[in-house]
Amino acid sequence: MPDTGRLIVIAGPMFSGKSEELMRRVRRATIAGVAVLVVSHSLDTRSPLSTITSHIGAHIPAVPLSDVNSLAEAARSADYDLVAIDEAQFFGPELVPVVEALLRDGIDVIVEGLCVTFDGEPFEPLPSLMAVAEEVLRLTAVCTICGRDAVFHQRLKDSQRGSGAAEASEAASDEDPPSVAATAIDASHVGGLDTYVARCREHFNRGRATTSAVSSSQT
Repeated sequence: MPDTGRLIVIAGPMFSGKSEELMRRVRRATIAGVAVLVVSHSLDTRSPLSTITSHIGAHIPAVPLSDVNSLAEAARSADYDLVAIDEAQFFGPELVPVVEALLRDGIDVIVEGLCVTFDGEPFEPLPSLMAVAEEVLRLTAVCTICGRDAVFHQRLKDSQRGSGAAEASEAASDEDPPSVAATAIDASHVGGLDTYVARCREHFNRGRATTSAVSSSQT
């Protein structure tokens, strides 16, 4: 029987550097001669489907897949030592038993993704995987209003996307609820600085879209 694998979870809000950390670990494993499969979800079309690209432009090759069954099949298609999964929230709660099966087979797994939705609720499967992982790295972003640690990301109103508006405060009366459920596995969740902004606890408006973005460097 092979040794069981080790689970590492990299989690946080948007703009917290999750993809960069995943890439760093994959590059180190590759240098060490580890056979690595890097998986992305085919919903993420911000970059060519055969790569993972961070918000700062770093990228590595990846295999785009649409569901957990395809992921499980790909992981067993060769003698991989490590499977690295980008944007794991898109695979949904069904990813948990697939990851557990890979670990039982002796394959190490790195899972990276959002642990919180844009309305501030837990975003499965990350919370469940964090609970059973050997290592959890919980990253924060930078609040675009005050510069403090941001554990949330806020979805911009449709009228504000791409506007580049720079305002220091937001009025609740100007906000409206998002049109798509925060836990829906939907391409509308894919976005960057033109669609989402990082928020600290003080400036996060739970369950509502925000009306402004403040120009700021993001990690």
